[in-house]
Amino acid sequence: MATTDAATSPSGGTPGFFSRIVTFLRAVQAETKRVTWPSWEELRKATLAIIAFTLFLGVTIGLMDTILQFLLVTVVAKVF
Repeated sequence: MATTDAATSPSGGTPGFFSRIVTFLRAVQAETKRVTWPSWEELRKATLAIIAFTLFLGVTIGLMDTILQFLLVTVVAKVF
């Protein structure tokens, strides 16, 4: 019985599907070890900034929508 290398496909030269997945996952694991992760304080500040900006943007868009809707409905009602 012939033995096959785990890194190559049964037909020969190129790596098989599952060996490519394993290689990819090992590379991902190695990359996550090299990442500089933020401290809890940096993470908290960034999260609060994102939440504040999202709320501000939501309120701004809501006000613009309300004002434009009022103006357009009023103008259209006067035209007809």
